[in-house]
Amino acid sequence: MKKNIILWMAASAVVMLAFPWLAVTFVKGDAGMAVCFLLFFAVNPLYSVLIGAFAGKGIRRLWSLPVISAALFLIGTWVFFDMGETAFILYAAVYLALGIAAMLISMLIKKKMQK
Repeated sequence: MKKNIILWMAASAVVMLAFPWLAVTFVKGDAGMAVCFLLFFAVNPLYSVLIGAFAGKGIRRLWSLPVISAALFLIGTWVFFDMGETAFILYAAVYLALGIAAMLISMLIKKKMQK
């Protein structure tokens, strides 16, 4: 289980920290805006749901994974885009809500399957 936690933390660092850095560093102009839209509206929400679904399988140990993922998103966007931008707090809150909802749904499905 500890190995899985480390794997998911590394994946969170890549998705929430490295991807924004790559977008800012290597993609310029209008293409950079398109990549940011892709990150903010497709990749990050999907990842938040996936990490929440995984956390629901062992909620007592893994409840912090969606929180850490949302915090890493906020840190990454503030570092690579604009420090203190309040819109990113809203995005992080939505990603956190998606992760928690997926975690709870996954937990309920696991309980139903055990019965």
